[in-house]
Amino acid sequence: MAIREVFMPALSSTMTEGKIVSWQKSPGDKVEKGEIVVVVESDKADMDVETFYGGFIATIIVQAGESAPVGSAIALVAETEAEIETAKQQAQGKSSSVAPTTAAPTPAATTQNAAPAPVAPTTTILRSDSAQPTRSERPVVSPRARKLAKEYGIAVETLQGTGPNGRITADDISTAAGKAPTPVIQSQPANPVAVPAVTHPVAPTVIAAGARIVPFNTLQAAVNRNMVASLAIPTFRVGYTIETNSLDKLYKQVKSKGVTMTALLAKAVAMTLAKHPIVNACYSDAGVNHPGGINIAVAVAMPDGGLITPVLQNADQLDLYSLSRMWKDLVDRARIKQLQPQEYSSGTFTISNLGMLGVDRFDAILPPGTGAILAVGASQPTVVASEEGTFAIRRQMQVNMTSDHRVIYGADAANFLKDLALLLETNTQSLTL
Repeated sequence: MAIREVFMPALSSTMTEGKIVSWQKSPGDKVEKGEIVVVVESDKADMDVETFYGGFIATIIVQAGESAPVGSAIALVAETEAEIETAKQQAQGKSSSVAPTTAAPTPAATTQNAAPAPVAPTTTILRSDSAQPTRSERPVVSPRARKLAKEYGIAVETLQGTGPNGRITADDISTAAGKAPTPVIQSQPANPVAVPAVTHPVAPTVIAAGARIVPFNTLQAAVNRNMVASLAIPTFRVGYTIETNSLDKLYKQVKSKGVTMTALLAKAVAMTLAKHPIVNACYSDAGVNHPGGINIAVAVAMPDGGLITPVLQNADQLDLYSLSRMWKDLVDRARIKQLQPQEYSSGTFTISNLGMLGVDRFDAILPPGTGAILAVGASQPTVVASEEGTFAIRRQMQVNMTSDHRVIYGADAANFLKDLALLLETNTQSLTL
């Protein structure tokens, strides 16, 4: 007999707190090992989370829409129905020390007034995929699987589920659609991780009449933390003007085949990085970290605020058309917050393209964990003078690269941009090979 605390899982290495999107079970419901209990919003994605143990949901401590630090209790699971009432009494003592948070976690309050629990609690972390099986003839489908089925146009009635009691999981949908199965979050039982509170002096906030404050969503808060961390990196910026007549011509030729300008730029950058591995590297305490592949991250604005950087992994090894299909899939899933952590956190070089919005030049902030980011401006017609004194109209774009000076030096950045310009100006057909 045991009462287990269900802790907020760490769904990514940078996650410090999570937000409960929805509970798939209610107090009193029976759950089995491997069954989805809750959907948690991590830094940049919604993840289905499964129970690691079976039992009964005794009480929910953190309700849907509320947040809690990683490692804090969000629910209690009783092994038997007889223990549910005891767990509820125990939860009353937990509520003060594991209160839902929307800011930095604070030290846990004491629980000396909590009702003594006759059974020593053990811990369980959540895994990851579905709803409780029913007795109807209709297939039981997890929320994530139902969303994927709608996205891929798969009729769930035609599938045989591989989950507990024949439940149709996200992997069943991915397999039916010919996609790689999405990994589930599976955590072993562990003690809660203490997240130290960091306090900074904050000036009192004065709200003017008629004004309002909109709290940051989880994605925006994660972006904010990364931007603050970037301030500790010694960076420098190098700009370059690239003629785009050849690139624009190639784009018109391949656009009808589903190729985007983002794919063209990513391919060109990846091919140039292969010649300049130092620009693809990043700083580590032990020295220069050369990754095993060229993974191009591209900044994408999210509809509800914030941005995410889907990653085109091994972009130098993919043909232009495969790269375009991969990019479309990543963006589609990013919009509905269904990317896996490795699909937005494994970039080795980042591209930020505000040129598509008409911006002619800008500087980008270097994301932590990478060595450089390229800010791409709009391609515009420009009057260009030749050395012979003649004038012509050429389309040009401004690019600015922000680099970590601990790894990349000025000459490294200049040579990289020179070769990128040479590729885009004189050898664009090589992008299609």
